[in-house]
Amino acid sequence: MKFLTLILTLLLSLASMPSFADSNSKPFAEKRVVLQISDPNPFKQTLVLNVATNLLKHYGQDKVDIEIVAFGPGLRLLMAGNSNQPRISSLNGSGVQFSACKNTIAAFTKKLGHRPELVSQAKPVSAGVVRILDLTASGYTLIKP
Repeated sequence: MKFLTLILTLLLSLASMPSFADSNSKPFAEKRVVLQISDPNPFKQTLVLNVATNLLKHYGQDKVDIEIVAFGPGLRLLMAGNSNQPRISSLNGSGVQFSACKNTIAAFTKKLGHRPELVSQAKPVSAGVVRILDLTASGYTLIKP
């Protein structure tokens, strides 16, 4: 009976620990950050990339896990041909993940009459806001530059 109680206690303690989304990619990260971009302003798009770069410089590539989530007009950051495409590629090579809202992609498709082409680093997610909520619930800090 004591053994069963011990096992149950252990399982409950494991279940209550925060589970980090995609933490296998950076298991030793000390900081987990989600950056929101929902603004079409090129200045804001550059700013979100600057913040990611500064976090990498400060903490080091292995000590910080960063995901940039684009939705609404901010999806333009992840569209092919964006002037920031080389920086996106470089940041992705340093482990920064880029998520693109499928709801926004559908809205752009309807407006443009064709699906927008995204940079190869963009990973579609069901909804940008939902992705942010899931990440913050699993221990990520939300930053909206």
